Amino acid sequence: MATGEKSVMVVGIDDSEHSFYALQWTLDHFFTPSPAVSPFRLVIVHSKPTPSSAIGLAGPGAADVLPYVDVDLKKIAARVLESAKEICSAKSVNDVAVEAVEGDARNVLCEAVEKHHASILVLGSHGYGAIKRAVLGSVSDYCVHHAHCTVMIVKKPKIKH
Repeated sequence: MATGEKSVMVVGIDDSEHSFYALQWTLDHFFTPSPAVSPFRLVIVHSKPTPSSAIGLAGPGAADVLPYVDVDLKKIAARVLESAKEICSAKSVNDVAVEAVEGDARNVLCEAVEKHHASILVLGSHGYGAIKRAVLGSVSDYCVHHAHCTVMIVKKPKIKH
């Protein structure tokens, strides 16, 4: 890294409150009150599922539905990235790159780390239990083991009653 060049921080987001919380937490702890003096350049990455993976195993007629599913997935990706930009703007963080990449979130995020030469990857925790995590798979668990950088998992505190 050249002198004066900032390290890259990649924040992976989806359309969950957990990932938006992780983004807000990251901005609060690493970019505010003075984004200009942050040691990081921020890259926000959203993984857009492929239409076929979004509908799963499909029978006859599935090919007819794929274009509609793709349009919906693109709208969701645009909404997620727009929300992320609004959160950054509200915290006066305007020097941010955002990208939506089609594919499995685990691979997309690890590839983003490589592409941007990131020194840290930030992810939100959905807080799944062991059984749900085993069935669904855990993006953060995969990234912890496969990303070639530090991985920080931000967990939203539970509200005590």
